[in-house]
Amino acid sequence: MNSTEKNNNWLYTISPKRKLIDLNFKEIWRYRDLLFLFVKRDIITQYKQTVLGPLWYFIQPLFTSVIFTLIFNNLAAIPTGDGIPSFLFNLAGITSWNYFSVCLTGTSDTFKSNQGIFGKVYFPRVITPLSVVFSNLIKFGIQLLVFVFFYIYFVFFTGKADNAIPQTALLLLPLLIAFMGLFGLGFGMIISSMTTKYRDLTFLVGFGVQLLMYGSAVMYPLSYFKEKVPEYSWLVEYNPMTTIIELFRYMTLGIGDFSLNKFLYAGFVSIIFFLVGLIIFNKTEKMFIDTV
Repeated sequence: MNSTEKNNNWLYTISPKRKLIDLNFKEIWRYRDLLFLFVKRDIITQYKQTVLGPLWYFIQPLFTSVIFTLIFNNLAAIPTGDGIPSFLFNLAGITSWNYFSVCLTGTSDTFKSNQGIFGKVYFPRVITPLSVVFSNLIKFGIQLLVFVFFYIYFVFFTGKADNAIPQTALLLLPLLIAFMGLFGLGFGMIISSMTTKYRDLTFLVGFGVQLLMYGSAVMYPLSYFKEKVPEYSWLVEYNPMTTIIELFRYMTLGIGDFSLNKFLYAGFVSIIFFLVGLIIFNKTEKMFIDTV
């Protein structure tokens, strides 16, 4: 049997991706069990051997909301809207921000944290950042339930949130969540690909995410920032995460206004970041083992 006949007998041929954008859903579906195992691993191991374990899913957004309420609303006197408790306002912003931030930080070191397994066995590399997005989606669901619990508490038991009325745009919330995940995934894949050559980016990610949070209207309404600092308001206004957070607050609390253009803008930027991240990720995948 000659070499050509032998090659024709292989079930699969593994070769570097040649397309700029290669989603390859068929191959990802074939490795769906591995994706599920990675998701399960991320959920189980993150808080393994900790005293409080999964309770950190609840503690982190609650404590952050309390601190933001004390500092930004009580001390700095930043308004949140008529009839909207400051704690509920901050919890809405933190809940939506957290999903994006953990997707970004979790995927930003994909090549570095998985170099051992990448160098030994083949599977679609994009499964690893995808698993981060899906595992954090479960955490987001838990924190969203916490937000719903406090919403019910403030509306029905304290009477301090009479104006917090969910809008019909809430039906678009699944799409908004998808925008958060795609934006964090794409941004994270770009950073992960760059860290294979520029290790300094690893140290800048945590610091950069914190700075980005302050520029994403997490702890203040966009209208307040535009009123106080109009000359720099465009930096915050055109930040896609500002748009997503403002839309999330409008859908759940009725604060601000809904604009289809803003919604489409958030979706467009998220998809562009995802596609650019995928292109760079696929290109880096061919040669990363020589640089990490």
